[in-house]
Amino acid sequence: MEYVLFLVLAVMIVGFLFYWRQAAASRRERELADARADAHRWYERLGGQVMNLHGDDPAARQALADASERYNAAGGQLDQARTLRQFELARETALEGLAYIRAARTAMGIDPGPELPQLAAARGAGTLTKDREVSVQGQTFRAGPHSSPQTPYYYPGGRVNGRPVPQGWYSTPVWKTALGTAAGVVGGMLIFDALFSPAFADPGMAGFDEGYADGYQEGFEDAGGGDFGGGEDVGGGDFGGGDFGGGDFGGDF
Repeated sequence: MEYVLFLVLAVMIVGFLFYWRQAAASRRERELADARADAHRWYERLGGQVMNLHGDDPAARQALADASERYNAAGGQLDQARTLRQFELARETALEGLAYIRAARTAMGIDPGPELPQLAAARGAGTLTKDREVSVQGQTFRAGPHSSPQTPYYYPGGRVNGRPVPQGWYSTPVWKTALGTAAGVVGGMLIFDALFSPAFADPGMAGFDEGYADGYQEGFEDAGGGDFGGGEDVGGGDFGGGDFGGGDFGGDF
């Protein structure tokens, strides 16, 4: 009798484990199918914009070129995607491309279209709300909330070598420089620091988000540098009086 009860119990346990594994596999398949469909939806929407939108404005042309690059990248990611995470990355790339499309449409003076889901990389990066101009190592760099002949490069916001870089228009794609060689990383970080942080001891920036300055120092050390001294030429901008739109790096600038 005990043997029969044990056998019945064993069969029940095996049956439950089989059912649980089948249910888990089905759930993973549904999640994967949903992620695949979602990534393809944004990718196809990006493709329609890339194929049909054209502009003569230099800033719009640059944003469209960046959108086209993201379209090609997302297509390559989708071709190779097999896991949930890979489809999520392809979706993020397509959304980034659509962010460039919105920027291009804005630069062309037309309706940017519906809002997009927030880019994962842009969370906490903030948004420029004021025009800014600084001089770093004898070169002038500008950034602001709107496209102009002086700021034709759009960035949707994100982190570059761990530093939050706000959404806005820039005079040069310095984020690309900061992803290059060690010298480029240091140069790019100096520009970001001059534009967005109080690391150069501007008294008007007292109390600014300390997380950025701490992260900046860490990244500079990673790039092979030491502590920041006062030898850099940083000027020409207005860093005081709440020019960052609230003083919180996670918000507007």
